[in-house]
Amino acid sequence: MEPSKYNRRKFIRSATAATSAAGLLSVFPGELLANSAGTTPETENSTEATIRTEPRINFSVIGINHNHIYGQAEAVIRGGGQLVSFYAREDDLAAAFSKRYPQAKRVTDEKEILEDKSIHLVLSSIIPNERAPLGIRVMQHGKDYMSDKPGITSLEQLAEVRRVQKQTGRIYSIMYSERFENRATVKAGELIKAGAIGKVIQTIGLGPHRISLSTRPPWFFDKKYFGGIITDIASHQFDQFLYFTGSTKAEVVFSQTGNVANPQYPQFEDFGDATIKGNGGTGYIRVDWFTPDGLQTWGDGRLTILGTEGFIEIRKNIDIAGRPGGNHLFLITKKDTQYIDCKDVVLPYGEQLVNDIVNRTETAMTQEHCFLATELALKAQKQARKLVLDKT
Repeated sequence: MEPSKYNRRKFIRSATAATSAAGLLSVFPGELLANSAGTTPETENSTEATIRTEPRINFSVIGINHNHIYGQAEAVIRGGGQLVSFYAREDDLAAAFSKRYPQAKRVTDEKEILEDKSIHLVLSSIIPNERAPLGIRVMQHGKDYMSDKPGITSLEQLAEVRRVQKQTGRIYSIMYSERFENRATVKAGELIKAGAIGKVIQTIGLGPHRISLSTRPPWFFDKKYFGGIITDIASHQFDQFLYFTGSTKAEVVFSQTGNVANPQYPQFEDFGDATIKGNGGTGYIRVDWFTPDGLQTWGDGRLTILGTEGFIEIRKNIDIAGRPGGNHLFLITKKDTQYIDCKDVVLPYGEQLVNDIVNRTETAMTQEHCFLATELALKAQKQARKLVLDKT
């Protein structure tokens, strides 16, 4: 087909249970994560909005240290990809993946995938600081690449990824799942494109998470592996800021990070925020690991988009006022206030990416947008002031 050594027991139990209960779920609940420092895409079982196309490309997976890989794979399968093989160093993670995708052959070396000319796209959710080096190898072997976020964990990695991407002309896509895999956020894009709230002035993106300490591997608590809280979680919010404001240039005005409640992990950060200014609008971002156990989801992810003629508020995972499920959108204009249930909105990213692979286009996300969102997160992380709270 040619297109134009960590503790993982809870991860396995989570993956197996979720697979048995709902084979078509895009991913597993965030509170079940065992191998991640990142955000989980939405968990919902609405099949009305799930459209699968016939396979047009072959794809493989290298590295499955975060269960975002299941959402990544489902997006590509929906869009017309055929999963043919995977490589994972960890036998237990591989067993869970094989159970979910028995059609995928497990190979013993990543080279078997990299050197297979029938494979067009490689997906990965390997440990974050390994994602960029892997993506470089993938592109150098003439294949396109989709990484879980954060797809790059340092400015030095970013410079090398940019160099190799330009040299090879391959696609380096990062799955910003809070936009691509959240139906309410997709709907917001449609409304804004139609002029529902006028010109966008500002975005406010909030990314709270439940820390679930007992499920986390050692690397989760060390910035050298995941890049820091802004690099990791806030990459979603930088992507949404650029997308909704239409900014093609931006700068970080202020940022700060801190470890305010987990001193037993000195290399960890549990809070971060940033203010940004672009040529299309402004933005504020806050991310944290303080979702309390009393909330019925891993995090009350929120996005507010302010326009000259109104505003949109999205509750991505839960409406604490009582409406069930996620994908809640509130549209407030000069005429009225509307609630829009977005559970049946189609998610286009997978199909768009497959189209881009076949046609060598940029409909899912431009390469510059992908890199700029990451660059802003990396710069905000690097220049962040240290937050120290006086608890006396």
